[in-house]
Amino acid sequence: MKIIIAGAGDVGFHLAKLLANEEQDIVLIDTNQEKLQYASDHLDVATVKGKSTDYQTLKRAEIDKADLLISVTSFEENNLMTALIGKRLGAGRTIARVSNITFLSEEQKEDFKNMGIDEIISPEMLASKEIKRLLKEAATTDVFEFESGKLSLIGISIDEKDPLNNKTLAETIHLNPDHNFITVAILRNSETLIPRGDTRFQLNDHVYYIALPEGIDRVLKLTGKRRDKIRNIMILGGSKVGINAARELSKKYNVKLIERSKEKSFDIAETLDDVMVISGDGRKVELLNEEGIENIDAFIAVTGNSETNIISSLVAKNHGVKKTISLVENMDYIHLSQNIGVDTMINKKLIAANFIFRYVREGHVIAITSIHGADAEILEFVVKKGSKITHKPLSELKFPRTAIVGGVIRRGKAYITMGNFEFEEHDRVVVLSKPECIHKVEDFFK
Repeated sequence: MKIIIAGAGDVGFHLAKLLANEEQDIVLIDTNQEKLQYASDHLDVATVKGKSTDYQTLKRAEIDKADLLISVTSFEENNLMTALIGKRLGAGRTIARVSNITFLSEEQKEDFKNMGIDEIISPEMLASKEIKRLLKEAATTDVFEFESGKLSLIGISIDEKDPLNNKTLAETIHLNPDHNFITVAILRNSETLIPRGDTRFQLNDHVYYIALPEGIDRVLKLTGKRRDKIRNIMILGGSKVGINAARELSKKYNVKLIERSKEKSFDIAETLDDVMVISGDGRKVELLNEEGIENIDAFIAVTGNSETNIISSLVAKNHGVKKTISLVENMDYIHLSQNIGVDTMINKKLIAANFIFRYVREGHVIAITSIHGADAEILEFVVKKGSKITHKPLSELKFPRTAIVGGVIRRGKAYITMGNFEFEEHDRVVVLSKPECIHKVEDFFK
C-alpha cells in the first residue's frame, strides 16, 4: 500500500513510525527540511519537501499512485485543501485532521465526503472520548471493553502490599483458580514486557490484564484495590479538550471546570448548562481546597501546559482523589505516569495517530487501541473460515512471542484462552501485540 502523509510533526512522525513496521510504501511531505531529515534518519520512509497543497509537490510524491493520503499538519485549512486536491489528483482514500468540532457533525462529514475527503478527525475530540473511556473504573489506570464488557482490558499498579509483588507469574497461578483473567503485559519504567511463566512482578510495575467481568473483581481484590464509583469530577482548563470532555461527562457525572481566564470562563458557562464553571487559578492549592477537592473522585488536567497538568494532578492525588488524568504535549512524558503518581497521561496527537492507524490494518481487525505509555496495541479480530489460527490448539500454533491472545468471545459468551483452546470460525479474538509483530499476528487471521 502506498501512503502519503502530509505533515512531519508529532502526529505525522508517530504515524509514519507505526506504518514503517508494516513495510508500507510511505512518503512524508513537509516544508521543514530538518523534520524531514530526522524522519529519514530514523524511519524507512521517502520524503518530499514542499507545500502539500502544491500540485507539483503532490505529483513528486506520486499522488496518483497513493492508496491513502493523510493530511495532519498543524493547520486545519491546509489539511482540508490537501485532501481535496489529493483526491482530485488520484488519491484513493483521504483523511484530514481538523480542530473545529463543528466539522464533525454527520451532515458536515457527509458534505466533505461528497467533495472528496473520506474521513475527518479531531485530536481534541478523540482525547475527550479517551478521557470518558478512562473514567469507567476508578481503581484502574486503563480500561477498555470488548462486546459491552464481556471482556475487558484493565491496568493496575503493583504496590508493596500486593501479593503479586516479587513473585513470578508461575508462582501466582494458584491465585486464579477459575482462569477468569490473564496477564497480558507489564510496563516497567519505559519497557513493555510480554510476561512468561518466569517473569517476576516488581514494585511499581504497571500490569495489564484481560478479564471476564468476575475476573475484574478478582484482580482488584488480589491487588487490594477498591471498586469505587466516580460521581464528582473536576476539570482543570477550559481548552477544547476540557470543554468537550465536560460536555460529555456532565451527562453522567457532577462536573466542575476551572478556567484561569475570567472572560473565557463566562463564555464556557454560557455554553455548558450542566457544568459548574469556576474562574480562578487551579494551580493554587487554596482554590482547590475551597472548591472541595477532598470530595472529588476524578481530576482531569487539560490546560495548555503539560507541567501544570502533571503537578496539579499530583496535588489532587495527594488530597485523596481516586483517579487523575493529565494531558501532556511531550510524548516522552507518557512513560512517566506510573513512576511519578499520575494515574494516566494522555497525548492527543498520539491518540490521533493511533486512530488513523486503523485505516491501514489488514485481515479482519474490527477494533484497535493503544495502551497509554506502553509499546503495545490491543486488537480484536474475527476468525475467518480456514484461517491459520483454526488449524491447531493455541499452544501448538507458534504464535509470536511478542504477542499474546487474551480472550475470545464466541456466540455471545467470553472465554479466557488457555493453551488447549481451539479457535472456530466467527470467534472474536482479543490479542495484545507489540507493534513490530502485528503483521505476523494478522497472518493467523487471513
